Amino acid sequence: MYRGKKLLLHCCCAPCTLGVIDRVAGVFDVTLMWYNPNIMPKTEYDRRLVELKKVASIYGVPLVEGQNDNAAFLDAVRGLEHEREGGARCILCIEKRIAAAAEYADANGFDLFATTLTVSPHKNAELINVSGERLAKRALWLHSDFKKKEGFKISGILCEKYGIYRQNYCGCRLQ
Repeated sequence: MYRGKKLLLHCCCAPCTLGVIDRVAGVFDVTLMWYNPNIMPKTEYDRRLVELKKVASIYGVPLVEGQNDNAAFLDAVRGLEHEREGGARCILCIEKRIAAAAEYADANGFDLFATTLTVSPHKNAELINVSGERLAKRALWLHSDFKKKEGFKISGILCEKYGIYRQNYCGCRLQ
């Protein structure tokens, strides 16, 4: 049903991408998308992008880079700086990134789009999927929970295998 369809995969980081890419690359024509204005400081943002470029090279898939609009992210979450991970700030952050992926997928002829965010044990896959389905227009949302079938564990194994930097926080340093 999906074989050969064009999938835009929003990537939150290289480790999460490694936990997902083997599952989708054999089924879809995959393009990775880097759009993460939540990642701070800039040195961390740059380091994570370099690591994702390594993953794209290893798997031979294209990578598109969105704008690092950190100021817009900070404006969007103003007043939510002290929310816990998984709270209202995270929901806004995730929706901002999924909306950017939906817009890019529609504008560039992708059949489907998804995010690697669901591989994290710290993220609520159902909330992410509800957002993705609501934001989908022309390109369809690929409903997923990539943490299932040991996705997060696989991520760690592949990070070690390929020497990929594994960060110890989501990206947002507002707490």
